Amino acid sequence: MLLKTIIFISAISFLFYGLNCLFNKKMFQEFKRFGLSNFRELTGVLQLLGAVGLLLGFFYPILTLVASSGLSLLMLLGFLVRLKIKDGLLVSLPAFTFMSLNLYILFASYQISY
Repeated sequence: MLLKTIIFISAISFLFYGLNCLFNKKMFQEFKRFGLSNFRELTGVLQLLGAVGLLLGFFYPILTLVASSGLSLLMLLGFLVRLKIKDGLLVSLPAFTFMSLNLYILFASYQISY
């Protein structure tokens, strides 16, 4: 039950962040500040795909593994970008937290599935 709750929280969060990444003007400025303006739309789409993959994973467990590994990688890259541009720990913490959360989902789901 805990794993399903964590998966649901991650999926809803990435739906929210994916949509924000695509449509929120503040995110346009953030990606410009990161020096990654060309990757904003890709990042938003990957977040949305990851969220949908997590949700569909309730029915097709292999999708949980694929989505959580992709989201973990995406958040690792986000965390590294934050470190590179010298954002503080507090600002970098969400990316690290979601990376860790999705790594937990990946390993816990793998243990259940295989």
